[in-house]
Amino acid sequence: MKLSNRVLNRTLLARQHLLERCALTVPQLCDHLIGLQAQDMLPPFVAAWSRLADFDPETVSAGLDDRSLVRITLMRGTIHLVTPPDALRIAPHIQPELEKVPFRKGFNYGAMVGLDPEEVRANGEKVLGDIPTPAAELRAHAAALYPDRDPGAVLQTWLYQLPVLQTPPRGRWGDSSRPVWSRVEPWLGAPLDPDYPLEELLLRYLRAFGPATTMDMQTWSKLTGMKPAVDRLGDRVRTYIDDRGRTLYDAADAELADPDLPAPVRLLGWYDNALLSHQDRSRIIADGAAPPLRAFANQVSAILVDGYLAGVYKVFPKGDTARLRISPRTAWTPADRAAVEAEAHSLLGFLEPDRTPSVEIIAPGADLRP
Repeated sequence: MKLSNRVLNRTLLARQHLLERCALTVPQLCDHLIGLQAQDMLPPFVAAWSRLADFDPETVSAGLDDRSLVRITLMRGTIHLVTPPDALRIAPHIQPELEKVPFRKGFNYGAMVGLDPEEVRANGEKVLGDIPTPAAELRAHAAALYPDRDPGAVLQTWLYQLPVLQTPPRGRWGDSSRPVWSRVEPWLGAPLDPDYPLEELLLRYLRAFGPATTMDMQTWSKLTGMKPAVDRLGDRVRTYIDDRGRTLYDAADAELADPDLPAPVRLLGWYDNALLSHQDRSRIIADGAAPPLRAFANQVSAILVDGYLAGVYKVFPKGDTARLRISPRTAWTPADRAAVEAEAHSLLGFLEPDRTPSVEIIAPGADLRP
């Protein structure tokens, strides 16, 4: 059966809870989406706000404090907000790939080349210990142990080599303080689970992001061995064909969305999972409409109109005012424009309730900076 791009778009939006806000809790949403992108403080909050009805950001803060939610480096080597079971069972899949990074010539201009990886790891285990440690303190230890190396590169190496997570206060609502790092097992009081099958993880990926190709799965996870793992799922998956003749896999009991379903305007956080979890992003980013991914590093975020990326925005809180500036990437109808403005005002009310909101739609392609 051949699936149109429109079917893939609406199915992705439905599975991402971007067609209609749902009543899931934050941990339930994290489990379904296999984590929320959390490289910075705000993105997981915007991701949850765009997907959950009556979302209270303090539930995330409380979850981090009671350890029912954690911030950990997982897919694509980036921080995700996940539940403890996922931290313990996904990390063993990701860790071997992370550990390859620091001793390559391209890592920090070869800063770690020539050092014994096992010795560096052993020192990192001693330094981190069982107690959460601020990044500045870890960097000081790195400078003392390796005076002829960049201490920042040594610290980053430890964070790749060892299963670690960020502890509060960073990640709480409104708190972008410096990272405090802990090894995973002492913080969660449980061992890593190396026996969680890759195929089970991929089946969950399909339920949240499918139908998808094996290259989509690899792009999302940065893992290899996708095809053998999918084959092990047997009749738990079904196959489709996309417009370009590629094989798409999906959970056998998962439903496809009606391509005629309306898709409301959504404002996403930077690096939102829905945008970065496929090799071929055309199901949500039309050809030529995507901003460079490096733009997201500047806290530029995506706007979906009729289900596709149709503009970018950035929030500028200053003094008594919060300005949300928008740059369209496609032609908008008056109804589109009104819907974008309404959703932007709602987002400002969530992010900056104590500031006067200002929504500005600027010329397409213009600089978002005021």
